Amino acid sequence: MVTTDTAPVALEPKTKLTGKILKTTLAGALVDVGQSVPGVLHISQLQKEPVNKVEDVIKEGQTVEVWVRKARKDRIELTMIKPLMYEWKDLQPEIVVKGKVVRIESYGAFIDIGAERPGMIHVSELARGYVKNASDVVKEGDEVEAMIINVDRKKRQIRLSIKALQPEIVEEVKPEREHKRSKRGKKREESRVEMEEQNLEPELTAMQIAWQMAQERAQSRDKSHHSKRVKSKSTEQEDILSRTLEKRLPTGV
Repeated sequence: MVTTDTAPVALEPKTKLTGKILKTTLAGALVDVGQSVPGVLHISQLQKEPVNKVEDVIKEGQTVEVWVRKARKDRIELTMIKPLMYEWKDLQPEIVVKGKVVRIESYGAFIDIGAERPGMIHVSELARGYVKNASDVVKEGDEVEAMIINVDRKKRQIRLSIKALQPEIVEEVKPEREHKRSKRGKKREESRVEMEEQNLEPELTAMQIAWQMAQERAQSRDKSHHSKRVKSKSTEQEDILSRTLEKRLPTGV
């Protein structure tokens, strides 16, 4: 509702209406918008660009789209210039807005949200994770939803973020000791599985084979020498025993 010095009326500012041009004048036109009084359309409100003559833009009997600028009981001021969706006073941090991408730069994207100036989304606010170029995420003409994160009225800057509307990426971090144990166990298991799959004993190197052969030859020589020593000792003992018996036996006369 719009409150004025007179009684309040139902038409709110920025209300969109469809009307018919009743009469054109040097200063503008009268428009039938279905109300008790016709709407007044000033020449300065026909379009954004300057207008020299009303008839260059509209004609009597023409149907036009208009928006309410001000509404009173006895007077309705109209405009054919689409009003801003957001005035500077309406722009506050954490408000979610929708808009169209109108320009792409390497450092970010500019979004028309229906304010006096486009909002800018820095490349770091386009998505969760690393983004090298804005064009990797959005293209001109894309419709996007973003959150206002900062408004500087003096510099007339609006900062937006798409990332702020996306859920955070939570990574599970294991304790370092548990991670190391898990890593060692995994390597042992992989080695065991690989051996089972191949069903092979680990191959010996040439040096290991030569060493085994040398040990076997040494053991063989030791056995041979031991056998000879035992045999020699046994023969010697038999000779001693034989001589002793001969001395003790009685001899015939």
